[in-house]
Amino acid sequence: MHFFILFSLYLLTLHIVFGNDKKVKSNTNTMDYSFFQKLHSGWAYLAILFLFLASLNATIGYLTKKEFFSKDRKLALIALIAIHIQLVIGVIIYFVSPLGKASLGEMKDASLRLTSLEHPLLNLIAIVLITIGWSRHKKAENSEAKFKAISFFYVIGMVLILARIPWASWLN
Repeated sequence: MHFFILFSLYLLTLHIVFGNDKKVKSNTNTMDYSFFQKLHSGWAYLAILFLFLASLNATIGYLTKKEFFSKDRKLALIALIAIHIQLVIGVIIYFVSPLGKASLGEMKDASLRLTSLEHPLLNLIAIVLITIGWSRHKKAENSEAKFKAISFFYVIGMVLILARIPWASWLN
């Protein structure tokens, strides 16, 4: 419950700060998607932070043979939720942005190929792997297997996500 309250406050803050951005026109429609684009970029910092913390916690737990506690499960769950929220925001952007679905097929332009194909596809694969890690940890019977599932799948997912972030536009 607290997570959704914080998320609502975060959305409200972004809307207040970036609410007056100019509209961006695409070939198919005119839509003010800049709010979602800023939300997607801003939420990415939180999602990656939670994913990193959950991956680090699981890796340390696996290597040191710790007992799997409720706090470990909660951290992995928060990372899973944050990444899935990022996916939902990304899907919205993909369909309203002129750099998303509207640019699909522009394979000669590296930046358009990144935003219309590579970034969404690789991140979708990463999120599927993270979800598989969560599911496998739930089926595991001992702490070592739980930490191993989360560590393996979350780390691979995080590497794939970091590999396809449009760094040039994200850091500007």
